[in-house]
Amino acid sequence: MTQAPERTKRVSRHDREILSLALPAFGALVAEPLFLMVDSAVVGHLGTPQLAGLGVAVALLTTAVNVFVFLAYATTSAVARRVGAGELPTAIRQGMDGIWLALLLGAAVVVVTLPAAPGLVALFGASETAAPHAITYLRISSLGIPAMLVVLAATGVLRGLQDTRTPLYVAVCGFTANAVLNIALVYGAGLGVAGSAWGTVIAQCGMAAAYLLVVVRGARRHGASLRPDAAGIRACAQAGAPLLVRTLSLRAILMIATGVAARLGDADIAAHQIILTLWTLLGFALDAIAIAGQAIIGRYLGADDVAGAQAACRRMVRWGIASGAVLGLLVLLLRPLILPAFTSDTAVHELLLPALLVVAFTQPISGVVFVLDGVLMGAGDGPYLAWAMIATLAIFAPAALAVPALGGGLTALWGAMVLMMGARMVTLWLRTRSGRWMVTGAVRG
Repeated sequence: MTQAPERTKRVSRHDREILSLALPAFGALVAEPLFLMVDSAVVGHLGTPQLAGLGVAVALLTTAVNVFVFLAYATTSAVARRVGAGELPTAIRQGMDGIWLALLLGAAVVVVTLPAAPGLVALFGASETAAPHAITYLRISSLGIPAMLVVLAATGVLRGLQDTRTPLYVAVCGFTANAVLNIALVYGAGLGVAGSAWGTVIAQCGMAAAYLLVVVRGARRHGASLRPDAAGIRACAQAGAPLLVRTLSLRAILMIATGVAARLGDADIAAHQIILTLWTLLGFALDAIAIAGQAIIGRYLGADDVAGAQAACRRMVRWGIASGAVLGLLVLLLRPLILPAFTSDTAVHELLLPALLVVAFTQPISGVVFVLDGVLMGAGDGPYLAWAMIATLAIFAPAALAVPALGGGLTALWGAMVLMMGARMVTLWLRTRSGRWMVTGAVRG
């Protein structure tokens, strides 16, 4: 009789912990694309060439930053393990190593981007009227890349410390500052596209400064060193390398999908971009649970609590399935509003509807994938994640490339995307079921 109440208490504790981490994380995740929406809204009123130039520059900028998302993921896992082991000063010290690595990588990206900006813009096929605006925005905004990478690393530190509220507050303040600065510099100061870029740089630097203030205060309070440590920075880079491979493989999948959609026709690529935008938005909600998973699993394993890690994993999978089901149902219910919100083209509508249904019905699968991905990241199982994503790419690429050859359309392409998500779910499920990911201790051996 006592086992059932105890089990209920454990489940309730896991639920509270997951929600306390996931809800603020979701808010912080949504804030980042809002930066780009503000820039697009402000610059869009300057003219079509300016907006086109911004689109090219932002695509290049986000790619340059997002490939280093491992700075957040790897740091979360490493810091959470130390927290679980009761080694808080060492956890903060490890987080500082990640921040120093972010600064080094950011500086290297700036050095490459400034002279290469014209060539990169030309590679994306920007028109003669849009290219100057793209180059201007890319060169100025690249100066903020070190700050953007520091934000990633510092976010990982705070997540590892089981704090997702501070990143939410910083993201909201950063978004607000970015909006005000963009309007003031673009229109008030008359700087045009350059004003938008400077507004984003200033906002990102302010966010990085806020994060550093929090981390430095924590380091001083616990007696952790702030000096760069070559061995620690090298260890952070080694831990992040497999996650970099994973991210690049995922990027390759999305690029192949976009390339295939472009070959299908203008209406198909337009519909694909709308579906991809919606799919990404849904992913933010599911990724919030994954972030909670990274922090919670890392802490349990650091504390040598295998049973706690297993129980939390099972509970988060249920959360992932339930969240995916709810999101899929919302897509189905809101589809009459979603289609006209993006376009009035009936040809695009006809392509959108069946692909939209595919996305809706497969959201529970996405929920499982995002959660298990976060669990294995929290466990520091980067090498397996890298190989699993490479295998997924090998499965997806021929299936997607065969779509035009076999006379398939956009729905068939998104069927290949479902195959990709199914492959990810199988590889992640097999790993979590094996138990090999549950390596305990302050450092994953």
